[in-house]
Amino acid sequence: MPVAFQPPFSYYSEVPYYYAGSPSAFFGGPVTRTVKTLIALNVAVFVLQVLARAGGIRFLELYFGLIPWRVTHDLMIWQFVSYMFLHDGFFHIFINMFTLYMFGNDLERTWGSRQFLRYYFITGIGAGLCSYLAGLNSLTVTIGASGAIYGLLLAYGLMYPNRLVYLYFLFPVRVKWLVLVMGVLAFLSSISGSQPGVANIAHLGGLLVGYVYLQGGSWLRRYQVYKNRRKHEELKRQFEVYYGDIRRKIDSDKKPTIH
Repeated sequence: MPVAFQPPFSYYSEVPYYYAGSPSAFFGGPVTRTVKTLIALNVAVFVLQVLARAGGIRFLELYFGLIPWRVTHDLMIWQFVSYMFLHDGFFHIFINMFTLYMFGNDLERTWGSRQFLRYYFITGIGAGLCSYLAGLNSLTVTIGASGAIYGLLLAYGLMYPNRLVYLYFLFPVRVKWLVLVMGVLAFLSSISGSQPGVANIAHLGGLLVGYVYLQGGSWLRRYQVYKNRRKHEELKRQFEVYYGDIRRKIDSDKKPTIH
């Protein structure tokens, strides 16, 4: 079953205001309400998965994991949301929740809880749609919050590009380069299939959907400016034609000037 993993890394940046000048902080500051709720929900569902597996029951993955064939033929459209709360093992959920904690807190403080939650679900559902469209009749089960997590990384990279991430707790990398490298790796893996068991299409989908969502406002404004310019030019041409006709009529009605 494909799941999505990220390499472990720790966070350090220009010290935000809530660190009160402490240079030893390695995480995203005090946990925010929505991030705390998402982590609690994911952990609770994971505990249910562990208990169900201990009893030999796998219905959670079959009914709530994302299975394109079941969405296509059984219309289980809730899977586009529910798959985000299932995970394949401790390491899988730990990395996703750890990343959510490190990067989600700053984003929620900046955006507010409502916008942050909207973005989280838009990127997660969008990543699921990308996986679905890549194999409409596939029986492969996709689970994990990694699509939304990659969306958060993309947003963080755009908003705080020069903050530092310590890859494997050793190598300092600016967030913008980390996001770029992860995006390239997700793209190459998605077209080569070199990482079986990892939902690279969902990773790439989370990045792409996040980028389109975040840049949509600027694209809309550019389109509006372009549309207004075209309208202005059209009105200008109409005015020039109208003014030219009146001018010619006035000139033709003029009497000869006597000197």
